[in-house]
Amino acid sequence: MADNNKVPVSVLIPTRNEERNIVACIDGVDWADEVVVFDSLSDDTTVEIATGKGATVIQREFDNFADHKNWALENVSFAHDWILIVDADERVTPELASDIKAAIASAAPQAGYYIARKNIFSGRWIRRAGMYPDWQLRLFQSGKARYEQRIVHEHMILDGGAGYLKHPFIHHDDKGIERYIDRHNTYSSFEAFEAYKYQQQTEDSQTIASKVGEKGPEHRRSLKQFAYRYLPFRPLFVFFWMYIFRLGILDGKIGFRYCVLRAIYEFQIDLKLDELKRDGSAMQEKFLK
Repeated sequence: MADNNKVPVSVLIPTRNEERNIVACIDGVDWADEVVVFDSLSDDTTVEIATGKGATVIQREFDNFADHKNWALENVSFAHDWILIVDADERVTPELASDIKAAIASAAPQAGYYIARKNIFSGRWIRRAGMYPDWQLRLFQSGKARYEQRIVHEHMILDGGAGYLKHPFIHHDDKGIERYIDRHNTYSSFEAFEAYKYQQQTEDSQTIASKVGEKGPEHRRSLKQFAYRYLPFRPLFVFFWMYIFRLGILDGKIGFRYCVLRAIYEFQIDLKLDELKRDGSAMQEKFLK
């Protein structure tokens, strides 16, 4: 039964070994009537903590980001028509909670809403380098959104109009630089595989370039794929784009470190993409078997 003192929204929190983050995340959405922790078979105390905080816990073995989240959207019996997806390392501020409440109470709400993210790195907000506002479609009406078929850096496809909320998430992973590097090593493998699949298509440079003018995720995807195919020294370009042109330099030492790590991440993608093209390579055995 719904609590009349709470907001009629179902919060979905995907987790995997998030014992350091999950308490703060759940506390940030204690205004919501339903909190569902969607756990990928954690082997730490995530499930016990979430249960103790009053969340409903549903577990499923992780396969890839899009299929995993789409399974939840299709199979979890949410209590409400509005769904909010919050990663365990994200925090919903009271101001954002007020925005969400107002949006779903609107007489003519949109099908979904984008929410900005303030990305915190090594305890500092990366406000430049192209990292803010970092819009994410996270609040939507049930049945009107699903993730595109992409194993990493997947975007939501919305059936209907979208709005933008005023206040952001605070994106702050509390598990340190070692976790950051490990996670991006995994992400770079997935991204290399997505780039490899795209390059197996027969689109020429003119076709790809024409998509750059499109709006939304397709715009960013086309820019990346054009760069993967045709831009020399791409990781170095990414560094200078973020650090100089997008003013990461103004974020000081932390801005420099962040931009360097992003360039390294892009270099990893290039190395792994090259390996995927080499017959008999370890990357081929992992992704193309």
